[in-house]
Amino acid sequence: MRTFGKWLGRTLLFLVLSGVLLYVWKREEITRVMAVNSLFAGEKIVNNFSHMNSLFLSTPMPRGDGPVSPIVIGQPIELPDSFETWAIERAVTGVVVLKDGLLRHEAYYLGTGPDDLRISWSVAKSFLSALMGVMLDQGKIASLQDPVTKYAPTLIGTAYDGATIEDVLQMESGVKFNEDYFDFWSDINKMGRVLALGQSMDSFAAGIDESISEPGEAWKYVSIDTHVLSMVIRGATDTPIATLLSEHIIAPLGLEKEPYYVTDGHETAFVLGGLNLTTRDYARFGQMVAQNGLWDGTQVVPAAWIAESTRPSAKTAEGNTQYGYQWWMPADARQGEFFARGVYGQYIYINQPLGVVIAINSADKNFRDAGVTLSNIAMFRALAEATQ
Repeated sequence: MRTFGKWLGRTLLFLVLSGVLLYVWKREEITRVMAVNSLFAGEKIVNNFSHMNSLFLSTPMPRGDGPVSPIVIGQPIELPDSFETWAIERAVTGVVVLKDGLLRHEAYYLGTGPDDLRISWSVAKSFLSALMGVMLDQGKIASLQDPVTKYAPTLIGTAYDGATIEDVLQMESGVKFNEDYFDFWSDINKMGRVLALGQSMDSFAAGIDESISEPGEAWKYVSIDTHVLSMVIRGATDTPIATLLSEHIIAPLGLEKEPYYVTDGHETAFVLGGLNLTTRDYARFGQMVAQNGLWDGTQVVPAAWIAESTRPSAKTAEGNTQYGYQWWMPADARQGEFFARGVYGQYIYINQPLGVVIAINSADKNFRDAGVTLSNIAMFRALAEATQ
């Protein structure tokens, strides 16, 4: 019995020491995985969304050496009666409303402020869309009808083999991918753990080998499509996305603070949701898009691309939203009304006919509840009308 007790004690000591050594060896990876598991916790979510670079690997994106583009303050608007209630219910952290480029309303909530670099989530997809338009205009990418494998050959033999760039832009790749954020074993959450462990996003994408439809046949929103677009752009240019976006989109805008991307362990930008900017700087990007790609006399993004990418061209089923090239439109949108959208309530709403841009950051854990998207669109429209 004494021998067994001694054996058990040594075994437990070995396991404890092994655990300590594993933690020391893999401390950063384990810390990031723990961060993923508590990223959306109620008591942490607001702070986490302002400090993603303390939780994950990241890379800065130089804002350029130009001056900050001034935001001229205009006449404050009279807010809709339901605005404050809506802001509380949706856990809004920041809101900026521009009318013809003038700042008409700005507010911050839940302890956040104008200097916070807030996580974009899928709003980042619309930034990558703008960069794709620039790469096409420059001839780096020949055609949207090119197969993605032309520029990303590691995708040959995967579920993406046969998909065109346009298929992927419109979320019509046909690949099988579970986007359920509330399912621990979903593909989107597996991808989050790949990111946290410092593994390769490119390898993760190349490991997708199942399809649910032929490319271009049906629409299904799958975020990994946006990563594949980044593989195409990087393959065409041999340049990191952070470098390209900094040079072609960020630097011309004169942002207030240097943005950053969350990255995987290979310094590859998490393009489908890892961009971090201030709320004002999200609005600056939206204002450039609202002006058909023109900013301070410079055509940052081709006007033709802005028009093409923000029209409802994808085969979305009937519902309350439509889709273009990584941009959303309300189902009843008039021409020139569209928005970028990210989980937990991130938006850049653009209404070109009314000359309005609205940037919203939030920590809305109920963002998927029935009717939330429609109520958000209704509030954006009410704010837009209030500027008139």
